Amino acid sequence: MVRYICREQTNHKTKLMMQDRLKMIETMLETNPKDSFLHYAAALEHQKNGEITTAIKIIQKIIKNDPEYLASYYQLGKMLEERNKVEEAVEVYKSGKSVARKQNDMKTLGELSEALMLLDVYEE
Repeated sequence: MVRYICREQTNHKTKLMMQDRLKMIETMLETNPKDSFLHYAAALEHQKNGEITTAIKIIQKIIKNDPEYLASYYQLGKMLEERNKVEEAVEVYKSGKSVARKQNDMKTLGELSEALMLLDVYEE
């Protein structure tokens, strides 16, 4: 017998799993409140849940408290682009490029440069 799962059931299960992941991350943050990776993971879960404003606030806080946490810049830029805040996104990408250069992280530097090029922003 073949069992068919309707899309609504699948979406509901997926949403519950995301909520469970977010709860788990939040529990870990209670014991490690300064862990940038956990905050970043929470932001990505909020983003997946469609809570972009919350995700943006979390990543902005990461950059404020841990400006060397390089992954934050690309994600924040993309989220700002989604909100049509292109000028803010450009500034975030540029700041991230500066951090990437300091860390000698060529991969991330390339990703941030490409994000700027896609917005028709070219730097020398």
